[in-house]
Amino acid sequence: MLSTDQLTLATNEIHLWSVDPKRIQQPELLRAYSHLLAPEETTKQQRFRFEKDRHSALITRAFVRDLLSRYADVPPADWKFVKGEKDKPEIVNPPLPLRFNISHTDNMIICAVMLNDDIGCDVENTSRTSDVLSIAKHSFSQVEVEDLLTQPIAQQASRFFDYWTLKESYIKAWGLGLSIPLKDFSFSLPENYQEKNISCIENIKLSFAAHRIDDANTWRSWLFYPNNIHRVALSVRATYNNQDTDYKMRFFNSIPLIKTTETTSFSPDVNTMMD
Repeated sequence: MLSTDQLTLATNEIHLWSVDPKRIQQPELLRAYSHLLAPEETTKQQRFRFEKDRHSALITRAFVRDLLSRYADVPPADWKFVKGEKDKPEIVNPPLPLRFNISHTDNMIICAVMLNDDIGCDVENTSRTSDVLSIAKHSFSQVEVEDLLTQPIAQQASRFFDYWTLKESYIKAWGLGLSIPLKDFSFSLPENYQEKNISCIENIKLSFAAHRIDDANTWRSWLFYPNNIHRVALSVRATYNNQDTDYKMRFFNSIPLIKTTETTSFSPDVNTMMD
């Protein structure tokens, strides 16, 4: 019997989850999280040098296990994972064809979940200081660099993180990491989208260098602006041509083992979560 708080996931649905690790400090809750981890996960988590990173790694693993149990009658501690053929974490003997991807940065961990198709997500803290033009000239395609340089100086960092998170989400969906050169594919963003003051950007186009074998028609990508600090991107590679698929997004904030709150947009309300 499935519990009443379990979720269903349609084939055209994408669920995007978030958690703020710094808000979770209760010792008894952290102990409960540690009991969920497999021995190899604990070993890896304890290898981090700084307490902040060990804390984030613990919550990340508990977060993934807890949210996966919202979709199947499997206790959080019983999920088993293995590196797939593309070196991407996969569920061992999944009770349904769940696909997921996780990403984390300062004060935010996200996980994207869907059925069947390859999915990648990335979250970045846009307040960090970086020489964005130098990084872009080294890593981005020529068309992306040119677009970045046309932006007002005050907007260049924001546009950089738009491209960076989209590129990260693409390579994470493939599961091949930086073995895919970032210059080999280009994103094209809608005109004047930054002036529209919306939290989700769609109609993002993807193209490839002549030597890269891929099909843009199988890809869909989104950008999210959950707050003034974080940037989130999501990319999906469908098994079949997905140009006409009407994807539905659902957004969830989580305190693993304690509370899940569904929101109307990807805009985490931590205060509400902690009530």
